[in-house]
Amino acid sequence: MIEAIEKNLLRGVKLLQCISDADYSNTSIAPYYSSIGGHMRHILDVFDCIFDGLESNSINLINRKRNELAENYTTHGIDYFNATIQKLKCLNPTDFNKTVRVTDDLGLGVVSANYTLIAILIQAHSHAIHHFASVGYVIFQLGIQLPDEDFGFNPTTPKLNKTN
Repeated sequence: MIEAIEKNLLRGVKLLQCISDADYSNTSIAPYYSSIGGHMRHILDVFDCIFDGLESNSINLINRKRNELAENYTTHGIDYFNATIQKLKCLNPTDFNKTVRVTDDLGLGVVSANYTLIAILIQAHSHAIHHFASVGYVIFQLGIQLPDEDFGFNPTTPKLNKTN
């Protein structure tokens, strides 16, 4: 599982290595006016919340750090990706089935629920793919090449045959 998450996060690194800070922080694309950097920072903030809550077994997804440097500068974004990947690699697989309390605001108030560590990691991975799809839209609008053909695609999504 960690290998799959790492492989996906490395797609983000690959993208950041070939775009400018101006494109990374560009908020001109409608309808949401969110930048590539905003999405990347948000993806990594969720993982960061997981790591922050491991010792106490209490993960609070509301308390994201929202690092503006990681949101606006590719070098800081790459550093954030690499730090996240290193923390993932340090997780002990024997801990994956331990119970953690996860707290989030679902829009109508704060909710807490028990998860396993593996469940919240799977959720964070799926969340990353979802945001990569949104980034793919921004990338397309900015005329930037996707880092690879699977960027932003869930592995279970059927591929369209584009031959004409």
